[in-house]
Amino acid sequence: MAVRSEISGIETPNALQDALRDAQYLADDPLSTAAYLALALGKPLLLEGAPGVGKTEAAKAIGAVLGRNVIRLQCYEGIDAAAALYEWNYPRQMLAIRQAEGDHVNIYSDAFLLVRPLLQSLREGSDSLLLIDEIDRSDHEFEAFLLEFLSDFTISIPETGTVRAGVPPVVVLTSNRTRELHEALRRRCVYHWIDYPSPSLEAQIVMARASTVAEATAAAVVASVNLLRSEPLVKPPGIAETVEWAEAATLLNRQGHTWPEAFRRSLGVALKDHDDHNFIAPRLDEILPGEAA
Repeated sequence: MAVRSEISGIETPNALQDALRDAQYLADDPLSTAAYLALALGKPLLLEGAPGVGKTEAAKAIGAVLGRNVIRLQCYEGIDAAAALYEWNYPRQMLAIRQAEGDHVNIYSDAFLLVRPLLQSLREGSDSLLLIDEIDRSDHEFEAFLLEFLSDFTISIPETGTVRAGVPPVVVLTSNRTRELHEALRRRCVYHWIDYPSPSLEAQIVMARASTVAEATAAAVVASVNLLRSEPLVKPPGIAETVEWAEAATLLNRQGHTWPEAFRRSLGVALKDHDDHNFIAPRLDEILPGEAA
C-alpha cells in the first residue's frame, strides 16, 4: 500500500500514535490505526462517540502532527450550503455600486466574497485539515450535500467559476450519534468509535494535560468520574471535565481545603447540570474521592 506523501515519515500506526502523544493526545491502538489508514488511503475519518470522549481533540491533534491548518465546520440544526461554502457580501456590493457612480465595478471579486469552511479548505488544499464537527446535528439534506462535496472536492461559484482542490484536504468528521448517518457517507469513510478511555489511560491523560496534578489525585478523580458515568446523568463528565476537576481540586487543596472538601466544592467543574447535581446529592459521599496525595 502506498502511503500518501503528506504523511511520509509516519509509516505505521505506531508512528502516528507516537506523534499524537508528542502532540499531547494519547490515542489507543484502534484509534491510531483507524486514523493512519484514513490518511494512507486518502479517505475521510469518521469518529463517533459520546460527547466529551475526545473526538474533536483527536482531529486537532492529527492536524498538529501533519502541520496543517485545522478548518472547523461546526454543524447545527438548520445549517445550509451557504453557511458551509460561501456567501456574497450583499451590503458591501451595494455600497460599491453606489460609490462607483456609474463606473464599472466587479462586485464578484474576492473582495466581496465571504469564504466559509468548505471553500477555505479547497483553497488551502494540502495545507488544511477539514473538521466537520457534529455532523449528526445537521439534517439529511445537508448530509447529502456534504457527501457530494466529499466525492469530488469542487465548488461551483456561478459568478466566477469552479474551485477545485489540487490536493484534497484531510477530512475528519465527528458525530455524537444523536441520529443515524446515511450509509453512503459511512461507506466513504474509515470509521472508528471512540469510547471513554480506560481508567489507567484517562489518568495518563490527566497527568499529561495538568502538570500540577499528582498521580494519586489523577487516579482518584478518574475513579470518581467513572462512577458518575455509570449513573443515568443528563450530561456525564467527559475527559475535559476529568482534567479540569483534578486541576480545580488541586488548586483548592493548596489553598488549605481538605481533599474531600476540595472535591466537593469543585464538583461544578465535573457536573454541569442542575438535575444531575440533585440526583447525585444523596450519594455524594460515596462517589467523591477521599484523600489524595
